Amino acid sequence: MAVSKRTVAAEALCPYRLVLEHVTSRWGVLVLVALLERSYRFGELRRTVSRIGGRDVSEKMLTQTLQTLERDGLVHRDARPVIPPRVDYSLTGLGREAAEQVRALAGWTRHRMDEVEQARRAYDERRRANEEARGTPPRAS
Repeated sequence: MAVSKRTVAAEALCPYRLVLEHVTSRWGVLVLVALLERSYRFGELRRTVSRIGGRDVSEKMLTQTLQTLERDGLVHRDARPVIPPRVDYSLTGLGREAAEQVRALAGWTRHRMDEVEQARRAYDERRRANEEARGTPPRAS
């Protein structure tokens, strides 16, 4: 996969943000968490990520995600020259460290979801009250 000039320019401007985007992307999070369990072949990983995420990941998106994470040094791709070809994906040391952080954040989200939902309801109520006071029609949340 060729790296675009746009990607290279973004890396030069803010390399940290770009890595953070890769790690915290919809599929990046799920791939990292799945690979914490063990190494996977592509098809197994696709099924696991789809199950964890509650929505099917396309082959194209999973391939792009794996290539991006491999380029960042988080995922190791082990292609064995056998017939039929066998490719396994696993985490590198750096990837394991990132995956542990992502898993901790996901756990925090799960444990604090009631508080987040309560804050959202309070925000929506305040906003609705402010809009009504100004005579602005309320917007759907």
